[in-house]
Amino acid sequence: MRERPGALIRENADDFKVTELPKVMPDGRGEHLLVRVRKRDANTQWVAAQLARWAGVPARAVSFAGMKDRRAVTEQWFSIHCFAAEPDPDALDAAGTTILEVHRHSRKLRRGALNGNRFAIVLRELTEDAELIAARSRSLADGVPNRFGPQRFGRGGRNLVRAQRWFDGGAAPRDRTQRAMMISAARSALFNEILEVRVEDGNWATPLDGDIMTLDRRGSRFTADFNDDTLLSRCAAGEIHPSGPLWGEGGSEATGAAAQVERSVIARNAKLAAGLEHVATADRRPLRAMPRDVKATVIDSATLRLEFELPPGAYATSVLDELVEWRVPDDTEGEPDAGED
Repeated sequence: MRERPGALIRENADDFKVTELPKVMPDGRGEHLLVRVRKRDANTQWVAAQLARWAGVPARAVSFAGMKDRRAVTEQWFSIHCFAAEPDPDALDAAGTTILEVHRHSRKLRRGALNGNRFAIVLRELTEDAELIAARSRSLADGVPNRFGPQRFGRGGRNLVRAQRWFDGGAAPRDRTQRAMMISAARSALFNEILEVRVEDGNWATPLDGDIMTLDRRGSRFTADFNDDTLLSRCAAGEIHPSGPLWGEGGSEATGAAAQVERSVIARNAKLAAGLEHVATADRRPLRAMPRDVKATVIDSATLRLEFELPPGAYATSVLDELVEWRVPDDTEGEPDAGED
């Protein structure tokens, strides 16, 4: 693999813009409020707490479809279980946060209830001419390895370290949020390691015998059948993708060569895998993400704006990995980006 040029991202919040693409639209009635918010330099959970205070409800009454970055300008939807009349949007007192819309809705907004996210990211201090990087960005539409970004693991990977200590016989976390973050970090680490083996072997985007295939941007899946002449063509067209396990109770559905890869990684991480089998239910995640509507705008020879859309759960930083060796300012917090599901 060629050496990647360097780049600085998130120099300021305006350099990383995320717009949530909702799956649920307001129906105009019901006991919930759907609120579209624009936030700047604020994390999602903090904004949720401010919305609870604004609406006069407990924090548990506020929900959202996905986490968004702090060092960013993002637009996303929240739901608030609120029987009272809608508060005045201008009455929200939360730095960097503006309410754009408020509607009545009949249901709570649940995690993962989105069609994806649209990103606009400025890459600065490029160590290669921006025109060359812009030209290479055209290949992104063919797909990128669907890694979990480093934000998934917390600053310095602390959530994974804590999970390893827990599963190695340490005390279980009492806080539900911390527990969920540790489980998420552990599952993500195993998935990424399996994906890296497939990337090194050159088969992360093509099916192996016994692979569990997933339909693009849908939850449906099936076992790869090499007697099916259309399998490879559908995979090449981006209609289906090989998947990897999110480890938990039930293990993996894969068989054959795909299962051998997964078992080799699980064997190297036996304590982590065994711990997850007691606290999580197994699931699958596509090994490939397909960015849509990719646009690259050269600002100057060392600055490029890259725009693209990703499905839910995919990380923008994993797209950038294919083009540059990115870095962030030292004061940027290691929290989930818009790929958090």
